[in-house]
Amino acid sequence: MQFIYIIYLLFLGIITLNVLYWVVFAVAGRLGKADDTDQLETPLFFRKIGVLIPAYKEDAVIVDSVTENLKQIYPADRFDLIIIADSFHPQTLSQLATLPVKVLPVSFEVSTVAKAINSALSRLPIGQYDILVVSDADNHMAPDFLSRINIAFAQGWKAVQGHRVAKNINTSVAILDAISEEINNHIFRKASRVVGLSSATIGSGMAFEPALMKAAMATQHTMGGYDKELETNIVLSGHKIGYLENAFIYDEKVAQRAVFENQRTRWIAAQWQFLTYYFWSGVRELFAGRFASGFKVMQALILPKILLLGLLIITVFISFLTGKQAVWQIPLILLVLQIASMIISVPAYLWKRVSIKELLLIPVLLLSFVRAMMNMRKAFKRFMHTPHNGSPDTQAP
Repeated sequence: MQFIYIIYLLFLGIITLNVLYWVVFAVAGRLGKADDTDQLETPLFFRKIGVLIPAYKEDAVIVDSVTENLKQIYPADRFDLIIIADSFHPQTLSQLATLPVKVLPVSFEVSTVAKAINSALSRLPIGQYDILVVSDADNHMAPDFLSRINIAFAQGWKAVQGHRVAKNINTSVAILDAISEEINNHIFRKASRVVGLSSATIGSGMAFEPALMKAAMATQHTMGGYDKELETNIVLSGHKIGYLENAFIYDEKVAQRAVFENQRTRWIAAQWQFLTYYFWSGVRELFAGRFASGFKVMQALILPKILLLGLLIITVFISFLTGKQAVWQIPLILLVLQIASMIISVPAYLWKRVSIKELLLIPVLLLSFVRAMMNMRKAFKRFMHTPHNGSPDTQAP
């Protein structure tokens, strides 16, 4: 019995550390600001920007996305949309040829975003660009997105992450996925900057100084988590990543549970592979006194919010069965704190879309997440593509 209590206390200790992380960063995100400038003054110099758009079998959305992304208020001769086209239909390539964009066809035995980007970096005259932006094939940049990126680089930044928000909230799954992303924006991007750490990257809506990006992309170990490795290599090289809360880029959220599970399988596998390769690098950074870079690697140990929520609910239920107040009080308090941290991290416009239907769906998505964990080995050897169908835009900030 004593052994069981020791295991329980160790488990509770790990859960407590995770909850404290979420609570502290949730509060920090409310108290501080991101790295945006308050004024979008006309700059003296418009940096040449290359927007890399890796796209695998994205025939359904790419033309619409290109059309929307050409609507930048940034001077047309100072930015290029560069489509890295993997496995496109000939008719799609013909349509793209009529638009003012660059198309780089690629083909791989096993396709990944990292391979597509590295291929583009090796083929493009990188020296002609001052900034490289990465966007997903379904993403729509807000008209002032590149202008805000340019101003950030004028202030001295060499790596920044924009604010990715939902393009569609037309199903319950999409609403919850949008909420999940905004919680991550609040905790891992805005709050991280408030406390002096680098913003986390998210795979699109991010911008880099070309030489810095090329060096950080040179070594890739994970199948589907190139952005996490890119972020880590930049931080380990001594640079910080800023976060622009007002630089919006609109992303299609998954609308079905099956796609949600497939996407999370890829993400969980990527996080596991990332920890396998970088954990000891993070430990060495911490022991060397480089807390910012070491802690950035250690952030990968933080339990995903939906998994943490599920563990807390199960722990509270089992603790109640013991009938001992001292056993169930602590996990109950932790559960309340975790829920509170998530609530204050969600913007008001999304709360307006939440109904009992979405709340009842949370346990279902938790089960999908558990299945994704069990199936993560599928993502170790092949890239698990998330299909897009060009969902319509809805209300967003």
